Amino acid sequence: MIEPEMNHLESLSMLHRIFFGREGLRAGWSIGIFFILLGVCTAVFIFPTQYLLEKNNFPVNVIAPIQMCAGEFAVFLGLLGTSMIMALIEHKRIISYGLEGKRRLVTFLYGTLSGCIALSLLMGSLYLCGFISFDGQRLYGWNALQYAFDWGAAFFLVGLYEEYLLRGYLQATFTRGIGFWWSALLLSAAFGCIHLFNNGESPVGICSAALVGLVFCISLWYLKNLWWAIGFHASWNWSQSFLWGTSNSGMIAQGHLFSVHPQGNILWSGGTTGPEGSLMVVPLLILIVFLMRIVWGKFTPQQTRNEGT
Repeated sequence: MIEPEMNHLESLSMLHRIFFGREGLRAGWSIGIFFILLGVCTAVFIFPTQYLLEKNNFPVNVIAPIQMCAGEFAVFLGLLGTSMIMALIEHKRIISYGLEGKRRLVTFLYGTLSGCIALSLLMGSLYLCGFISFDGQRLYGWNALQYAFDWGAAFFLVGLYEEYLLRGYLQATFTRGIGFWWSALLLSAAFGCIHLFNNGESPVGICSAALVGLVFCISLWYLKNLWWAIGFHASWNWSQSFLWGTSNSGMIAQGHLFSVHPQGNILWSGGTTGPEGSLMVVPLLILIVFLMRIVWGKFTPQQTRNEGT
């Protein structure tokens, strides 16, 4: 009787090792559960939202702020619900997936200012090199303020959703399995691939998105939270779509302060993709990483490595 019992215990022990490591449920199983829950939770919110949006006739290739707010809020609720369930399973706080940290508002505002300056610097470079031409101001007074606020809310939701999706739970969990930098490369490539579904996207734009994602991972490495990246992400899109009125992955924002159009070689102007489709994004991102090293390099990043789970 002893031998069958020992075999049963060994089988249970082996089964436990398959599913659990030193940090609890293994990363691979956690990722699988996350995606299943994400699909279910997102469907709960996105289908009724799409039904309501389809009742409105939005212009083709033009993004309306209410359209974007509704869609992004719906998918964010799905992501938030999924993350809450995973936090309960893993006995963690939901903010532990990149939303913790001190002085979060200050860090977010710092990122917001950085994104606006970076995109404006890119636009200035394109203008000085003759790759874009300004067509003048389009909005004034109250209309300008209203659209500025509406697009600010919309792109805040975009930044919050995309950063929390790719560099929140997934980054933290992949790090348990394969280490921080391998997960950063993997999820940054995924961020670029997501842009394949954007109308008017180009190969340069897709690569640029992947590189920007890697920059956001570097900020996470230094700061241990996503608030700078969320602010940068939001204001980069806000500056691109509303402030300067450029094409954003082939889409034009409904209501933008200024208006520009590309000219010359599309590899440098970005063409219909917008400034993200310009090769001039690369030196800009290198400059940003260099400045990160200068400003944040004095802080020693917390070591994150594969713990063998």
